[in-house]
Amino acid sequence: MSHNPEGGKGADAPKDAPFRLEGFLPYRLNVVANLISQALSQIYAEHYGIGVPEWRVLVTLGQYGVMTAKAVGAHSHMHKTKVSRAVSLLEKRKLLAQRVNREDMRESLLSLTPAGVAIYQRLVPVAADFAYRLIEAIDPADRPAFERALTRLSESAGKLTKADGA
Repeated sequence: MSHNPEGGKGADAPKDAPFRLEGFLPYRLNVVANLISQALSQIYAEHYGIGVPEWRVLVTLGQYGVMTAKAVGAHSHMHKTKVSRAVSLLEKRKLLAQRVNREDMRESLLSLTPAGVAIYQRLVPVAADFAYRLIEAIDPADRPAFERALTRLSESAGKLTKADGA
């Protein structure tokens, strides 16, 4: 049974509806991404008191070491205001440090503090286990095709974004 816009259960959409949101690939991918993000965020919110943007900044810096906020945003696909808020929160919690970029005084270089590195090191195995449990839903023989499909969808979306922005 489908859900009506108010969130309750309603009648199935007419079979001749000109557009079915439930079958629209961008919508389906967004729903899956949101469900996965919510499930994972419960883990790091409960244990570390951080949200999705903070987690993305933390793990990006844990992976790359030192980056500008602009580079973190580009890598994690987050808007600069979300990155800025996440950086402020992580800095207040003493998980992240900023220092002036001597090559460009207008920007700061971000890095994890020892406390930030410690959380990152504890989060990595938890995130890896979560990803493992998630991928188990896909038959092992189908996983290479799934990975190829994700790569191609990402590439195609990137091209469409550039084409639409031109």
